[in-house]
Parts: sequence; structure tokens; C-alpha cells
Amino acid sequence: MLELDHFSYGWVTPVLAYIMSVIGSTLGLRCVAHARWSEHPGGWLVAGAVSLGGAGIWVMHFTAMLGFSIQGVTIRYDVPMTVLSAAIAIVVVWIGLSIVVRGRREVVALPIGGAITGLGVAAMHYLGMYAMKITAHVEYQHKTVALSIVIAVVAATAALWFMLHVRGLYATIGAALIMGLAVCGMHYTGMFSMQAGHGEHHISDGGREPLQMVTPLIVTVTLVTMMLMVLVGLAEVDERSTRDPHSTRRESRTATSTSSWPTTDDVRPSDSTEDRPDWALSSSSAAHRRRRSTPRQG
Repeated sequence: MLELDHFSYGWVTPVLAYIMSVIGSTLGLRCVAHARWSEHPGGWLVAGAVSLGGAGIWVMHFTAMLGFSIQGVTIRYDVPMTVLSAAIAIVVVWIGLSIVVRGRREVVALPIGGAITGLGVAAMHYLGMYAMKITAHVEYQHKTVALSIVIAVVAATAALWFMLHVRGLYATIGAALIMGLAVCGMHYTGMFSMQAGHGEHHISDGGREPLQMVTPLIVTVTLVTMMLMVLVGLAEVDERSTRDPHSTRRESRTATSTSSWPTTDDVRPSDSTEDRPDWALSSSSAAHRRRRSTPRQG
């Protein structure tokens, strides 16, 4: 059997992978929080799927794979199949989010959504492994593979539960840290199920080496992550401004001052004679004289 090294660059790749998973999970949690209160949650669900499935899961997977090596074997990746694995991660997360957010009964929607998402994430992982083009014979330990699938389903169910119930900044960060551990645990459990021996498993011609894919990966991930951060940040600012009681009072006061409708002070009759017209004064005086000249009876 050939020696497998999951940490060729030391702790750099697992730490970076965990950080990306936490960032993606945090953005995903906030996107779903906005989707729960939005009249049109479709856009937020797509953003949440890209955040969690793309950045939180797939980018974490590929970042960790940058530190994977096999003794004496050159590893290349089939680019279309690698991109397909990313699309699978995003789609299955979107399906799971749609089920739990739009489902009426959480006790039913959560297990179904978790199972679909977990199995999809496991499929993404092993499809990404199959995208490797190496001159070696690869085998997997069935028990460890089954354990990684169970971890994926449990982690996906827990992630969806967090999506439904987590509120507040600190709770979101705590949930994202736990989700990052679960995603990384599933990945490395699946990786440790792999064994490689001498022999031809994939043709090594074609494909790209991992380091050749780093630059486009960094550019794409940076752009997508920044756009998601701006989207979530603007939504957070808008939500806080609408909930600010002081801004509400200011808006109410401004609306009152600029209103064209008369107030009670505008229509209240004045007792002062300064504001009365001349004809009103003269008629009032004549009426007063008539009352004085009229003799009282009895």
C-alpha cells in the first residue's frame, strides 16, 4: 500500500479549510434568517445555498484536498467533474433549505431535508475524490465510508436546525463554529477511509494539478464571498434601521410636520378680536346694542 499524507503543508490547509467552513456557515445562517422573514425567500435561499454549500462545504473540501498527497504519485483533477461536485453541494443544500424553511411541520421537514442534504454532501465528497486522476489503485473501507455518510447526515440535520432556530450574533458565530467542525470531521473521516496501492486506477494524462487550480479558486471564492458579505451586511443595516425606535419617532415627527392636513389648532375658533374681520366686529357690536336696548319683561 502507498503512504497517504493528508497534511502535506502541515496545519495550514486544515486551518484554512475550517475558517472557510465557518465563514460560509455564518453567511448561510444569516441568509436563512432573512429568508424566514422575507415575503419572497427564494433569493435568500439561493444565497444561503451558495454560502453554505459553496463556501462552507465545497471550498472547505477542496482547500483540505490541497494538502492531500500520495507517495510517488502525481495527483491531477478532472475540472468538469470537480465543478460538478461543487454544483451538487450547492443544489442539495438549496433543496434542504427549501424543505425546512417552507415546510409547515418541522418534525417532518427537518429529517427529510437533513437526509437529502447529508447524502448529497457525501456524494459531493466522493465525486470530488473520483475526480482525482492518479496512477494508483484506490480502495475504500466500507465501514469508514458508512460512518462518514452518517456524520454527513447528522451534520446536515444539525445545520438545518441551526438555520431555523439560531438568532443573534453570538449564537450565529457559535453555531457556525460547530458546523465547521462537523463539516471538517465528515471530510477527514471520508479521507481516512481511502487506501491506495500500486496499479493503474485513473489515467494521469490530462486534468490539472491542485496548485494550478488555486489561483482561479481564490479569485472566484473571494468575489463570491465579498458579494455575499455585502448582501448580508446591507440587509443587516436595513433591518436595524427599520427596527430603531428613534428613527421611527423621527419619521413620524417629520411626516407630521410636512403634512398638508390642518391640525386642531388650525381649525379652532379664536377668541381674539384681532383675527376677526371688520364685518364680524360690526355685526357683533350691533347685536350687543340690541340686547341692551331690549327691555326686560317682568
